[in-house]
Amino acid sequence: GASVDLSGLHMASDGDFNRKSFTTGHTGFGVPFLTWPDRADVPKNAARALRYLDRYVTVTQGEVFYVTEALAQLEGLERGPAGNTSLAAALAIAREMDREQIVVVQETEYTGAGKHPTAQLSFARQQGIEIRRGDPRENVPGKAIVLPTNPGQISVVDYDLNSARRSYLRKATEGYTVEDLDQVDLEFLADETRWSKEKVIEEIRHGLQR
Repeated sequence: GASVDLSGLHMASDGDFNRKSFTTGHTGFGVPFLTWPDRADVPKNAARALRYLDRYVTVTQGEVFYVTEALAQLEGLERGPAGNTSLAAALAIAREMDREQIVVVQETEYTGAGKHPTAQLSFARQQGIEIRRGDPRENVPGKAIVLPTNPGQISVVDYDLNSARRSYLRKATEGYTVEDLDQVDLEFLADETRWSKEKVIEEIRHGLQR
């Protein structure tokens, strides 16, 4: 999985909302729903990412803007940057792979969503956000969007999935002890976290001791 790093910006804040250039495909949605999918209006829905993720990475706004323009220039495909989040991550991950390996990119249902990147960058500048070329690691959500100078600068930052699993368990078992859970509950939580039932029990007990 991949998301744009918008850490530090509160998604319920009108001020912060206008200081981000992505309304989807970012950590403001990705992390909360990763760690508690039942916050949606359809409890026990099928969108339970922890069941399937081997890896979750983040990229910067500048990197996704760069890849969006590259896709338009090289392939003639122009779309909103949010739809290119996974593509930006794939460019970095592909460099970790052998030459004969293939990485398959699947975007969200918002693949064609988003405003034109030029309009988004212009609006960001009007909000006082610095726009420049340089090292994308210098991106600061809500303060600076740094566009890479070459594709070799595109990289990913791994998000700790075990931390996400622990966060999920805390929410899923809030108000319960291990003794309150039957085998069906434990099997469900094991499927949710991709941990063994023994590991789930250990983590719940450890969490209760904090």
